[in-house]
Amino acid sequence: MGPVNALVERFIPSALVFAIVLTLVVVLAALLLTDSGPKEVVSAWGVGLAGLLAFMTQMSLVLMLGHVLANTRPVRAGLRRLGAIPRGRVMPYVFVALITCLATLITWGLGLVVGALLAKEVANQTSRRGEPAHFPLLVATGYTGMSIWHMGYSGSAPLTAATPDSFVAAQVGEIIPITETTFSWWNMTATAVALLVILGTVALMAPKAGADVAEMPAQSAETDSPTLPAVETPADAVDASRVPTLLLGLLVAAYLAIHFTDGGSLTLDIVNWSFLALILLIVSSPAELVELVKDAASNVGEILLQFPLYAGIMGVMAGTGLITMLSDAMVNISTPQTFGFLAFLSAGLVNFFVPSGGGQIAVQGPILLDAAERLGVDPSVAIMAVSYGDQWTNMIQPFWALPLLAIAGLRIRDILGYTTMILITVGVVLSATLLLVGPGV
Repeated sequence: MGPVNALVERFIPSALVFAIVLTLVVVLAALLLTDSGPKEVVSAWGVGLAGLLAFMTQMSLVLMLGHVLANTRPVRAGLRRLGAIPRGRVMPYVFVALITCLATLITWGLGLVVGALLAKEVANQTSRRGEPAHFPLLVATGYTGMSIWHMGYSGSAPLTAATPDSFVAAQVGEIIPITETTFSWWNMTATAVALLVILGTVALMAPKAGADVAEMPAQSAETDSPTLPAVETPADAVDASRVPTLLLGLLVAAYLAIHFTDGGSLTLDIVNWSFLALILLIVSSPAELVELVKDAASNVGEILLQFPLYAGIMGVMAGTGLITMLSDAMVNISTPQTFGFLAFLSAGLVNFFVPSGGGQIAVQGPILLDAAERLGVDPSVAIMAVSYGDQWTNMIQPFWALPLLAIAGLRIRDILGYTTMILITVGVVLSATLLLVGPGV
């Protein structure tokens, strides 16, 4: 891993510069490869800038509420107990990867937060025992779940295909139930194998006994509980009372109960409101909540700055037809047996420019579904090929790592050498799965 890390640290820029470079690459590609002129390209980019505003708010809330929840007294106590479980040279890294992957298969938003916070807690615990762990690798293992998230319960593409009024159902003529995608025998088998491969890769990357390790930076270390203002007035007494937050927490919890009782699904919004309900129910007062939010809000800045750039990239890709050109170039050379594999590669490439799973199935799905129909390939293969490609290159795309890196206080270059190894090993599993499945079963 030494040469890989040295190369990454020397040549990979910050996540913001990465987003700027991608923007310029896409703009130039659109000008050179499509019929769009400068005015059309710039307009598509400008209109696209606002394309992820709702999603950006959701992601900011995931980060902020997750950070607040993790720093409440009960959750911090629970994380301490959980972080104390793994011991030895290898198990801390394998443990963080396992918990992160399982959480991400439930819902990717939960996995992102759990991975970062558990990595920090394990780093705290190992340091206290005089057995410091290599913090960049711990944080990288806390990101590994994003390489298999689209195979799990919250996968955007399979859920879209299973929705009656979706564009997939309209194009195919019927819904594609998740029993043929997420819960197909071949996807569930691939998920289990990919998880084992991730754990094995992480174990092999663990520093050798006696090797130098980079401990958690001081600014990322566990902070003290917030200092609450003194109670001197009736207004202070209200701010220090548990009643207001408890009542609001019960109201949010009641809404969640009604949502699930009525058959509602687990969405990113519901994850956020679940975090909020838990926070409101366990904080001691509004004053404590305000202090926790002040600390957590400082981690949201990078998301607010960079997500509009990725939205602009998506705007250019879709508005100029560049994404159609890229996808068609891959599909035109495929056969029924190789379609899934080549579609997977194209989706992995497109993920650099359209890193949102929901956005990617929206812009690339119709093209691949049409190609699958022409080649006689089951549409479920096209759906999962997009899913596999979208999750695969997350390991070298900093978009989804921003919340994790903000919580951990690291740069993308600190973890990219390790996540690149996950990209390689998991990529073998995903490629083999689609080649074996072929046109579908």
